[in-house]
Amino acid sequence: MTRTEAPPNTTAVIGLQWGDEGKGKIVDLLAREHDWVVRYNGGANAGHSVVVNGERFALHLMPSGVLCKGVTSVIGHGVVLDPSQLLSEIASLRKRGVEVRSLLISSGAHIVMPYHKAEDAARESLLAEQRGGSGSIGTTGRGIGPAYADKVQRGTAVRVGDLLRPAVLRARVEAAVALKRPVLERHGGTPADATDVEGIIDLATRWGQELEPFIADTRGALHSAIDRGERVLFEGANATLLDVDHGTYPFVTSSSPTALGIGPGTGLPPAAIGRVVGIAKAYQTRVGAGPMPTELLDADGERIRERGREFGTTTGRPRRCGWLDLVALRYAAEVNGIDEIALMLVDVLAGFKEVRVCRAYRIDGRETDRFDPDASVLGRCEPVYDTLPGFAQEITGVTEAGSLPEAVLGYVAAVEAAVGVPVRILSVGPDRSQTISLDAGGVLS
Repeated sequence: MTRTEAPPNTTAVIGLQWGDEGKGKIVDLLAREHDWVVRYNGGANAGHSVVVNGERFALHLMPSGVLCKGVTSVIGHGVVLDPSQLLSEIASLRKRGVEVRSLLISSGAHIVMPYHKAEDAARESLLAEQRGGSGSIGTTGRGIGPAYADKVQRGTAVRVGDLLRPAVLRARVEAAVALKRPVLERHGGTPADATDVEGIIDLATRWGQELEPFIADTRGALHSAIDRGERVLFEGANATLLDVDHGTYPFVTSSSPTALGIGPGTGLPPAAIGRVVGIAKAYQTRVGAGPMPTELLDADGERIRERGREFGTTTGRPRRCGWLDLVALRYAAEVNGIDEIALMLVDVLAGFKEVRVCRAYRIDGRETDRFDPDASVLGRCEPVYDTLPGFAQEITGVTEAGSLPEAVLGYVAAVEAAVGVPVRILSVGPDRSQTISLDAGGVLS
């Protein structure tokens, strides 16, 4: 399906792989062209690293637009909020001279409570024990899945607005603890503060007091902004192949990081989504468990990991690395209806005499270019590679598209041909200034 005319004042930035593609950098760059930056899904399990003038900022819940003056940052109601993490980020940003004033938090966003983190740890431990150490999902342990589960099960979930409603807060915490404490105790116990009703209520009340200036009807605010013709940027956390419906199930996150999640996560209709920019690394990475057909368990994989600094923003875990999977990339582009690609970390491939891209899979003796996200199917797929010329020279200092090595331009052409979408942005280093617009021919400014 090809997208045609779209509203000119809204943009979505979507990860096309298993996360960690560099979305934060592109959001930071594009935020200067927008009035609002909206985070619509996920929680503190997602981290963005943004480098500004050589200074690195690690963000987990704050929209990346916070680093741009004059931009209003929004945490939509599709997010599950860890108030302790958010307040820590706000304090850290302020300490480093970043003003955090124009922030709105949806009153309908759900809260990650202490017992959710205990549940997360208990579930991972239990799954690993039952399946011989290999059955866990590989979560970050931040309580994201259990918080989303409570949201769907209803009755015990705490929302941001409830932090300001003492009677509602108490009723929901008491109900949640009554249900969860016996289960947690049965499976190895849990920290006492995770099921201490009075302690949790006191903590949540303090959260409400500190967050109250930011709590708002973000749905109404965004509708009004779009009606006024203001420019809105949607920032996806996690990425397409981790989508709970369209990712490599069950090794996925608990929300919808795709463009399909913007409506439920913000309260805006599909017609509100204009330009969709898909973000992909020039290679493949994954954190945690689950199939990854192009994973490299050799020196090439280690070289990519070291050059790309492939260690989790949130957890510090080393990421699994491999060659670019064009089958998966084409699938992600279709799911999101993307208009263009930003190809990130191209500089990491410098020094390889040859690079490979996966053009198809071989499964059960047959070749296919179809991506089946079911983990039990994908886990049986073997990559079928094309080999492309590598490039020896470092490109981190290149500022013009015309100065890029022919092998880099050939690599870009191969991606465009396979996916059917133009590559319009290339990242050749971590800093804002190391980003080339292929349309304009030079560095984005």
